[in-house]
Amino acid sequence: MIPVVTSRLRTRPVRVGNVTIGGDNPIVVQTMITEETRNVAGCVEQIVAAYRAGAEIVRVTTPSMQEAQCLGEIRAELKRRGVEVPLVADVHHQGSAIAVEVARTVDKVRINPGLFVFRKPVRRTEDYSQAEIDAELEEIERELLPVIRACKERDIAMRIGVNHGSLAERLTVTYGDTPEGMVQSAMEYIEICERHDFRNLVISLKASRVPIMIQANRLMAQRMRERGAVYPLHLGVTEAGDGEYARIKSTTGIGTLLAEGIGDTIRVSLAEDPLNELPVCYDILQSLNLRKTKVEFIACPSCGRTKFDLPTVLAQVKRATGHLVGLDIAVMGCIVNGPGEMADADYGYVGKAGGVIALYRGREMVKTGIPQERGVEELINLIKSDGRWVDTPDSLDDLLGGVTYNQRIKTSIPLTPTA
Repeated sequence: MIPVVTSRLRTRPVRVGNVTIGGDNPIVVQTMITEETRNVAGCVEQIVAAYRAGAEIVRVTTPSMQEAQCLGEIRAELKRRGVEVPLVADVHHQGSAIAVEVARTVDKVRINPGLFVFRKPVRRTEDYSQAEIDAELEEIERELLPVIRACKERDIAMRIGVNHGSLAERLTVTYGDTPEGMVQSAMEYIEICERHDFRNLVISLKASRVPIMIQANRLMAQRMRERGAVYPLHLGVTEAGDGEYARIKSTTGIGTLLAEGIGDTIRVSLAEDPLNELPVCYDILQSLNLRKTKVEFIACPSCGRTKFDLPTVLAQVKRATGHLVGLDIAVMGCIVNGPGEMADADYGYVGKAGGVIALYRGREMVKTGIPQERGVEELINLIKSDGRWVDTPDSLDDLLGGVTYNQRIKTSIPLTPTA
């Protein structure tokens, strides 16, 4: 396959449990469970389901000390079940104490700079003095230092997760409601961490508006390049909503940045079952040739030249060959544009006049004059003759090549070179 992304921002590899984000590693897929953290059994079930569906990292909210302490029970039960999925604790208010507590259990602590040392907004309009800025930064460092020490002690990661909607008032007064304020928020925390020799950092800058999210991440990547310390970037459009539009927003934001080589881990945030987020993530990655986890089907939209019922034939081809992960298979309605448009496919099924079809291997037509009713059968025979066929699986677990989809996608190939 021809890579869509020609280069990738080279970032510092950061280990999160048994997964590494950044460097030359594949883009990592994340989700976040929705069960209340105090419901340990419910959380475990959601985490296991997410892991089996392909989540490579799972995040759990920890709004209070009680939830933070529940994470130990959740981790213990996952270990008893043999589920080795990295866990991230999401920390907001009362940040320091809770973050130190969860650092004893999880693989990464996520903090929100706008809420970690919370100051209630007062609708201030006058500029902050340097003395006021210094005082706030000193307070942030004082609160963050115990968390840095806790993370260093267990050699775990921290995500500095900036949200556009929760910037500190000092930053909105200074920079306005802008991507620049988001980047500065992240940079303040990065610089504190670096002063204390802690660099196991992942950075995110999320917004519900796609243009702001894109601009903030572009600016963050530029700023890190200039400093010579490039940390992995976690991409997402926060509060995207549900349904088709939420998927379009997420794909536009995440996909645009990935195509520019920016981003090391992604989460699609849907107001739906967390399991629904994962197919969108993998579809984004496959569309950019960054991960290959299923068959790539290429099909023309159909027109007056189409020589067969294309939607029906495409469905038949998908049913017959959808388990052949790694192949690109084209179904094209006519001979006019079909062979050229499907040139990158491994196999092609092309309509011709007179109720017959032709089969292609790459750009080469290998068989023609096949009656349409035998087209799918002959396509299967061609794939078998090339030694690229495997028997149709009898169950989902067989299809996924093991116990879980997660195990299957771990073997997928990052198709984009890094630079």
